[in-house]
Amino acid sequence: MTKILFVCHGNICRSPMAESLMTHLVRQKGLEDRFLIASAATSREEIGNPIHPGTLDKLRRAGVEPVPHRAVQMRREDYDRYDLLLGMDGWNLRNMLAILGSDPQKKVRRLLDFTSSPRDIADPWYTGDFEATYQDILEGCTALLEACLAGEI
Repeated sequence: MTKILFVCHGNICRSPMAESLMTHLVRQKGLEDRFLIASAATSREEIGNPIHPGTLDKLRRAGVEPVPHRAVQMRREDYDRYDLLLGMDGWNLRNMLAILGSDPQKKVRRLLDFTSSPRDIADPWYTGDFEATYQDILEGCTALLEACLAGEI
C-alpha cells in the first residue's frame, strides 16, 4: 500500500483538493485498496475547519466528490506513517522539514515534482483562482498516480 500525505499551509484549500482528487483518480481505476490518502497543514491557523468553499465549488463542478474533512496539523510522527509527504510549494516544504526535523528517506517533495514541469502550486486563498490550482493539482496527481503504478514510488 502506498501512503500519501498532501500538505499545504492551512489544510483547507490545496491539500484537501489534492486529497479529494487523488482519491477520485484512484477510485476510477478501482485501486482503493492500494492507497492511503490524507492531508494536513503546516500551520495551526485553520485546525478543525472544513474545506474552503471555493475548493468545494471547484471540486463539485469538476465531478469530484470532496472527502469528509476537517483541517489537521502535520506531526513529526507522520514521517513514519506515510511513504510520501507532498507539499504544494517551497514554503510548505520548509515548514514541513521544520516539523519533521529531517528527511533521511527523501519522502518530502512538492506534488508537481512528479511532472515534466516541476513548480509550486499557487495558493487560491491569496489568488482566488481555484481553477488554476485545480489544473495544477490534477496534473500533479495524474503524474503521481502514473509514477506509483509504474513502480517508481
